[in-house]
Amino acid sequence: MHEQFQTTSARGLRHDILPMRLYHKAKRLGIWNPVDIALDTDREHWAGFSELERTVLLHLTALFQAGEESVTLDLLPLMLAVSREGHLEEQMFLTTFLWEEAKHTEFFRRFLDEVTGTDVDLHHFHTDNYRTLFYRRLPEALDALLSDPSPVNQARASVTYNMIVEGVLAETGYHAYYTMLERNGMLPGLREGIGYLKRDESRHIAYGIFLLERLCASHDAVWPAIETTMGELLEPALGVINDLFAAYEEMPFGLEIDFFLSYAMGQFQKRLARIEQARGKSLEAVYRDAAGGEET
Repeated sequence: MHEQFQTTSARGLRHDILPMRLYHKAKRLGIWNPVDIALDTDREHWAGFSELERTVLLHLTALFQAGEESVTLDLLPLMLAVSREGHLEEQMFLTTFLWEEAKHTEFFRRFLDEVTGTDVDLHHFHTDNYRTLFYRRLPEALDALLSDPSPVNQARASVTYNMIVEGVLAETGYHAYYTMLERNGMLPGLREGIGYLKRDESRHIAYGIFLLERLCASHDAVWPAIETTMGELLEPALGVINDLFAAYEEMPFGLEIDFFLSYAMGQFQKRLARIEQARGKSLEAVYRDAAGGEET
């Protein structure tokens, strides 16, 4: 039962902290509709692709599609944990987070339906490394919060969701995919949608970094859990990238594995170092520093 409400107390809402700043950005930048993106030219381009090019594009899309569905399905326990602790500003941002993940799921399915015209099962593109992350570790980490929403479990969930699934795989994949499409001047509708996705995901990752910094500053046991989880999951995350390139003798569109791996590792190491700096900080210092260094 509620005893009082934050917004009718003297505290009100803190618009200076990162979650609320991200919430306001989401209201301005996250208002895009997947059904408004024109796909006519994409269909023309698809008709002109070789069999190998279509297969690789379906492979990539199958990874993105299931990934977006999985994060849509699995986010709710984290939202509930944050809400029950009374972090209203964070919960307000997370409402936009979930809505955006749902739109990403809708967008890729629309591309599959209206551009590729495929009605075949694409699960064969999901390798053991992919299944380890999306079929097992992600739902396990988030569902654990339903029975034990401890700071350590929140940290494990955020590392799995924000740092590995979004920060290593999704961000790297979208960056490389967008660069490939732009360089080759193809699939403008898909390119437009991925541009919106990249912008959305940057807010999600920024929140994940903030959450881990807040937890790390408040609880000594959190940092070892972050390090351990990052170490456990980095191998299968990079394995997903290696599996993609190992499936083809020749990769079309100028895709290069080194581009994927170097970008992924650079982002991983930068963010891990930033989170570690929160150890020993006060919460107010975390709020201040996060607001000053937010991502788009």
